[in-house]
Amino acid sequence: MNKEIDISDFLDWVVTLKAKIHAARNKVAFSINSQILELYWEIGKDIAEKQQKSGWGSRFIEHISIELKHEFPEIKGFSRRNVYAILQWYKFYSAKYQFVPHGVAQIPWGHNRMIITKIKNIEEAEFYCQTTVQNGWDRDTLEMQIENKYYLKVGKSTHNFANTLPVTHSKLASETLKDPYNFDFIGLQDDAFEKAIEDELTKNITKFLLELGKGFAFLGRQYKIEISDTDYFIDMLFYHVELRCYIAIELKAGKFKPEYAGKLNFYLSAIDSQLKKTDDKPSIGILLCKKKDKIEVEYALRDINKPMGISEYRLTDAIPENIKTKLPSIEEIEHELEKTSKT
Repeated sequence: MNKEIDISDFLDWVVTLKAKIHAARNKVAFSINSQILELYWEIGKDIAEKQQKSGWGSRFIEHISIELKHEFPEIKGFSRRNVYAILQWYKFYSAKYQFVPHGVAQIPWGHNRMIITKIKNIEEAEFYCQTTVQNGWDRDTLEMQIENKYYLKVGKSTHNFANTLPVTHSKLASETLKDPYNFDFIGLQDDAFEKAIEDELTKNITKFLLELGKGFAFLGRQYKIEISDTDYFIDMLFYHVELRCYIAIELKAGKFKPEYAGKLNFYLSAIDSQLKKTDDKPSIGILLCKKKDKIEVEYALRDINKPMGISEYRLTDAIPENIKTKLPSIEEIEHELEKTSKT
């Protein structure tokens, strides 16, 4: 006997089925990508060894490209430019590895090409490979993070995590913080007030979350906590899904002052008392200020009993578009130099 379909039950079941198909498809895509990169590694290795033994020049690459495209017309990736990129990619990593590094093999070829054109240090390149996998960055996001010097910022915040968190949790928490944070996407100048910065960060919450990094979930701005019949407002409150804790962010438009740490410590005590669940880890505070003196910060955090990090932020790291259009082009600069040399 055929029963009527229970729509709710059916939709729940279909969601599970779709998730399995997505997972399988991603697994296949990952496997194919790894195989392609292993092939590229062998191609790069063979070309490098043959070039070294034969002493043939740059036209050698062009002839390889012609032969491979003729033999495998259905396979993309054998243009002269890409074959040269394969060779450079192999030479870059083979200085340290005999086989394709695991993190490198996990990201698409387009990401790999971008990394080796912009990064000259293997350790830094591997960092971007691993971080791309962890955060699921597309190529545009990866390029933006490289240009914003994410490698130099991550884990550089001044904090007291070693004294306030267990070792494993402390390490993950410190890797979550950056210094400085780049807020040039909100379009404000350096003299902007705290409220204006907070307003724009909220309006651009997607970009703000991207700058904060993976794992942040936005819970609200001016988040109210009542203590002894008095209302207090936390600038911005988040929950971090990997750290499994609440994160309170306080914004200060000026230079760091020691009393800021005391107030944030007060907020964290309230969050731990009123919001934190049994399974949650200790709440963390992030104080973002325009400037800070490292010695002052270290003194201020020394006897604070709640985990806290102090970082700077930048509002105008990038050149505004309206100014970019007024800057001379490379051709104009060269023309002026030529005129100067003739006079």
